[in-house]
Formats: sequence, C-alpha cells, structure tokens
Amino acid sequence: MLRQKKRSFIMLLLCLVMVFATACNNSSNNASEAGSSQSPSQSNSGGQDSSTDTSSKSDVITDWSKEPEVTLSVFSLLANYSGEQPGWFAKLVKDKFNIKLNIIQGSTDRVATQMASGDLGDLIVGMGGKNFTDSIKAGMLLDWKKDNLLDKYGKNMQKYAPKALEANSKQYGNDTSIYGIGNNVGNGEGPSEGATMTFGPYLRWDLYQKLGSPEIKTLDDYLPVLKQMQELQPKSEAGKKTYGFSLWSDWDGDFSTLVKVTAQFYGYAETDGFNSGNLILVKADEAKYQPILDDNSHYMKGLKFYFDANQMGLLDPDSLTQKFGDVSNKIKDGQVLFAQFPWLVNTYNTPNHTSEGKGFALVPFAEQKIYSSGFNPYGSSWMWSIGAKTKYPERVMAFLDWMYSPEGIEEGYNGPKGMAWDLDANGKPTLTELGQQAMYNPDTPLPDEYGGGIWSEGAGNFGKLNNGTLITSSINPETGEPYDFNLWNSTLTRNPDPVTKSWREAMGVLTDKEWFVKNNQVAVSKPFFNGQAPVEEPSDIKLKHSQVGKVIKEFSWKMMFAKDQTEYDSLKQQMITKAKGMGYDDVINWELDQTTKTVFTLYK
Repeated sequence: MLRQKKRSFIMLLLCLVMVFATACNNSSNNASEAGSSQSPSQSNSGGQDSSTDTSSKSDVITDWSKEPEVTLSVFSLLANYSGEQPGWFAKLVKDKFNIKLNIIQGSTDRVATQMASGDLGDLIVGMGGKNFTDSIKAGMLLDWKKDNLLDKYGKNMQKYAPKALEANSKQYGNDTSIYGIGNNVGNGEGPSEGATMTFGPYLRWDLYQKLGSPEIKTLDDYLPVLKQMQELQPKSEAGKKTYGFSLWSDWDGDFSTLVKVTAQFYGYAETDGFNSGNLILVKADEAKYQPILDDNSHYMKGLKFYFDANQMGLLDPDSLTQKFGDVSNKIKDGQVLFAQFPWLVNTYNTPNHTSEGKGFALVPFAEQKIYSSGFNPYGSSWMWSIGAKTKYPERVMAFLDWMYSPEGIEEGYNGPKGMAWDLDANGKPTLTELGQQAMYNPDTPLPDEYGGGIWSEGAGNFGKLNNGTLITSSINPETGEPYDFNLWNSTLTRNPDPVTKSWREAMGVLTDKEWFVKNNQVAVSKPFFNGQAPVEEPSDIKLKHSQVGKVIKEFSWKMMFAKDQTEYDSLKQQMITKAKGMGYDDVINWELDQTTKTVFTLYK
C-alpha cells in the first residue's frame, strides 16, 4: 500500500513537471510569434516577402501603420483595372494600413477559374449570387465570426451596417456565421442617389442650346436633335468625326448592357433587387415586368433606337470592337454627343471646357421615369468578402471596416483630409483650391506628399476597387452633411461654372436628382428581405440561361448594325427563334416565379 502511494506521488510529480515545461514552451512560442513580425515570410499575394499578421495577439491592433508592409491580393469582379493600385488612394491606404493592393480584374465568368486555383485572394470585391454560395460551400470564404474577428476589427460595420451583417448571417451563414457584407448600405426614403442619378440622358448642353433647346418628348426625339448637333459640331478637338453615340461591349453579359440602360430610363431594370435573374425587366416601384425579348420591351425598343441611330450616321462604328476606356477617351476629346451615365461625362466637363461654356448636362425627355435602387439597409448583392486562405485576416478586416467608417468613406471618395477638401470654421466640409480643380478635372496633378500623379489615378469607388460601402448620399455623422461632395452646402452655394449656371437657370433646380423628384420622374425600388438567400437556378435552367444569353448578346449587336430594316427584321426573328429553341420561355417562367414569390409580395 505504501509502495502504491509512493508510485502515485512520483507520477504526480512527473505530470506537474511536464505541465510546467509545456507552459514554459508555449510561452516561449507565443513570445516568438509576437516577435515574428520582424522576420519576413512569404506572402500569398504576388509572392512578395512580407510579414504575417498573427491571430495569437490578445490585444487589438489599432495602428496598422506601424506593422510590417504587406501586399494584399484583391479579386474584384467590378474592377476596370489590373495591377497595383496607383495614385493618392494607394498612398492613403499605405499610410494608414501599410498595405499595397494588387488588383486582379475579375468577372462573374472568371470566378470558377479563380476558385480552381484554390485561392480567391485576400479581399474579394463584388461577388454575389451563386458564385458567393459556391465559394462558401467550397470553404474559400472566411467566416468573420472565427476568432471573434468581426468583434475585434469590424466595429464600424457593426455600428453603421448592422442589418447588412445580420442579413448575410441569416441568408448564408445559418445565423451562426458571416461571410461578407453587401454594398451600398443605406437607410431612408426616396431615391438614394446623390446630386445625379445613376442613369440619364446627357447631351452637349452648349450645342443643345444653340439649337434653341427643342422639346424632347420621347426617346426617339433625341435622334433628330443629335443629328443637328452633329452638323453643328462635325469634328472633335482632335479633328475626329463626331457621333451621337459610342457604345462598348466589355460590360456585356447576357445582353448589350448599353441597350439595357434604355429600360432604366423608364424605371425598369434587369434585376428585381433580390433574385439573380436578369432576363425579365422589372419595374422599380410596381409589380410589373417585361420579358426581355417581348416586342414592346424597353430592351427591344433600345435595339431599334440604336439601329435607327446607325442608319442616320449617329452610331460610332467602333462600338462593335472598342472597350469602355476607348469611349471614355473619345468623350474627353469631344467625339461623342450623348452619354447614358452622368459620371461618364466628367472627362469632358473639365474647367477648361466649362469655363468656355462647353459641357454636358442632363436633358430629360417627357415620358422618362428614371430608375433608382433606393435605400437598402441590407445592402445590395455586390458583396465584400475575405478569402479563407488569407494570411492577414485582421488587417484585411480592419481595412474593410475602415471603408465602412465615416472617415473611410469621406477620404476614400474625396481624398485625404487637407488635400482636395477640408473642414471650415464651422466644421463643415468644403473643397480646397486643389479640390476645386481635381473634382472637375481628372488630369489634375497632385503633390508628391499625396502620392503624386494625377487625380484620376486614385479616384473612383475606393480607388480601382470599384465598389461602394455606405450610400454616399447618407449623412456623415461627424460633419452633418452627405459624403457626396456634390451635395455639400459649400458646393451647392459656390459660384457655378457657366454650363452649370445656364442649366440651373433653365431647369429651375440645383441638381439632377432634384429635377427628377420635383417632376415625379423617378421610380424607386423597395428593399426586400425575407431571411433567406435567393433561390439558385437549377442546373437545367442555368444551362438554358447561358445559351440564351449568348444568342441575345450576339444578335443584339448584329441588329444594331444591320444594313437596313429588312435585315434588322430578319435578325430579330432569328434571335427570337434561336432563343426560344434553347429554352428562353423556361428561363423566363422560372425567373418570374421567383420574383412573384418574393419581391412582388411587397405590392400586394
């Protein structure tokens, strides 16, 4: 008995020694990990040497600028750019987080390729729908609740976009996980846009006035007006031929994107704002829809509109092959007389032009009802998410959270405080002298202290990432004014340039949005949320959808450039026949069923 007790005592001593030794060893390892930021490790972003942010630290890091530099791989489905983020936004992010952003230009079609590589990157921008759910199922997106990551580094998202986080958890995380957050989060009534809407007909205001500002009642009424404008201005500043319209195809998916915008002039869109379908055009504020190939759909009317434009010599023949960047340069040179987006004309509406009274402005038509996505507290479908294989989850989360903060939105869009904008004596935002140049001239050079280069290199929706966080018409709680500088009181009351002054006097309002609201020509979409993710397309519908989309896109371009009405009608019939033969009606019926069960219930 004594021998047994002695043996037990010895065993107890041995266990205590082992526990003590293990504890000492772990303490040593933790100390080593904490100090490992001084030793370079191989990054998963571009193969550069950098340090790995460690989750073993118990304290939350608040000053990332003192951490070792890392390069983050950013897979953006919305980007129009590939490579390292340049300009002032790169400098801003480097100073705050000591990170560089290597942007991989993606698309919906490229997600499968990126997934096959085994790594989606550190930060994923603009992925939604089936790609998002497939990535979760494949374990390729990080759960933000893991290691309390969101609680530690997502305070701004929790404060300013709580419903968007809740929606993602309910829809995609079984109420236990969060894999991302929606874009363009906002609360309020009415249109969510800023001074301008997302879409609209923009004409060279100076030429339009020279014609006596003729009344435009219908979309087709633009054509004779543009023909007269072309005759007034047959050559651009570089001596190139001018056209009423110049289109591009690199934004196309299942149809011509620029033709689809015609529907948004009438309050319809290719989405109901919730489901993934895009072949029925859905009214923003009513339970109405148009199958895209219906003879009277706004898409088909758009095709006829551009066909007629081409017959009149108003459609740029380069539209068949050129890309967005080509059109942007043509607008800058004055080769184009009509634009479908307000931001598209910024390259022409520079101080040099507007000071001479030359520039684009909104010229609406009487039957117009412009589409607005409205405020959505749950966020839209272009998600921000984090790759499961990132070595820097804390830093990626902190960077993303900053973009959902008042400071991040203000500086991410308008530049660092003190450069293009600052606060006046009353704490209200106002453009600096540099800002008054840069905001209206994308080629404005910047001082080296802000990264050098020109304004446009850093400008955009958080630089080249090209996605939003909170709606910029939302009020910044720190200034009491919207984030959009166009809506600042200091901007609206500043002495306007000759083009803006002339337009305001003619229209009787200060902004485009004010005109649409005043004249009841805006259709605002309602947010829908039922706690469920949108239903995914069955495999047979997905295949038919893909095949139908290819037919519509191919024949749309052929129809716009048909040599005459006979060929146009023949191509139209071929498109409809081929699309229906590939299951068009099945796709339409499936999409309509989903919209009827969800979004249309808002109007019962």
